[in-house]
Amino acid sequence: MIYEDLKSKFDKNGYVVIKNFLSEKETNDLKDAGEKLTANVPADVKTVFATNQTKQVADDYFIESADKISFFYEKAALDDDGRLLVDSSLALNKVGHALHRLHPTFEACTYSDKVTNVCRSLGLSKPVVPQSMYIYKNPGVGGQVVSHQDSTFLFTAPDSLVGFWIALDDATVENGCLWAIPGSHNTEVHKRLVRNQDKCETNRTVFQGTYPEYEQSLYVPLAVEKSSLVLIHGKVVHKSEQNKSQYPRHAYTFHVFDEAISQYSEQNWLQTKVGFKPIYSI
Repeated sequence: MIYEDLKSKFDKNGYVVIKNFLSEKETNDLKDAGEKLTANVPADVKTVFATNQTKQVADDYFIESADKISFFYEKAALDDDGRLLVDSSLALNKVGHALHRLHPTFEACTYSDKVTNVCRSLGLSKPVVPQSMYIYKNPGVGGQVVSHQDSTFLFTAPDSLVGFWIALDDATVENGCLWAIPGSHNTEVHKRLVRNQDKCETNRTVFQGTYPEYEQSLYVPLAVEKSSLVLIHGKVVHKSEQNKSQYPRHAYTFHVFDEAISQYSEQNWLQTKVGFKPIYSI
């Protein structure tokens, strides 16, 4: 299957929504796998993740997660001493970053014919997968994700990064759906998270660059039904708000870039020891 007009829509707006991308069973299998992960969090792990807080993306646990299945909490789920404030099944922000290689359910989805068809429709010659995440966004604790570009974290030159964001619940304005600025992929990568070259510093990563302020009126809500796929260009400015509803907003997301035309930066925080497995190679 080739998705007609997919590339032209993606090139115009920097994002595309594909409804009913997964079957009901495929959607439920992913969500079931994500929920089971919450029962296997190592007792000594209390790392919080937030896109705008340098400290939480600078420690060894985060840096070394490229080739592992690692667990990251919501800030609102822990007190100042790291004790849980909510049930453990609701406390996680995400699990990443090698689900696509180390967990059979997520691997099967990532390297499926459906994903292959999308990559071919986008004209990618050798799409490889650098990382994957299960995102929870649970009621009450699911926090805001500030405006950002994914290429801040996974920089390639030229930029060929594409995010695959699969809704495992209905994503609504109330429970924290994505918001994006159409056409914002035509800008530059404003800010980058890179490995700290100063060996005297305790922070393993640093942000470089300045992120501009965008008018809130420019953002478009991407409210989608579960099983939908949202494709996001690496330079598209997007965000999500706090989950203020009583309903979860789980998602499985991974990124690809075209290794045939792009160089993955050696400065990126995520560096793997085993290389990036291609979805296919033309």
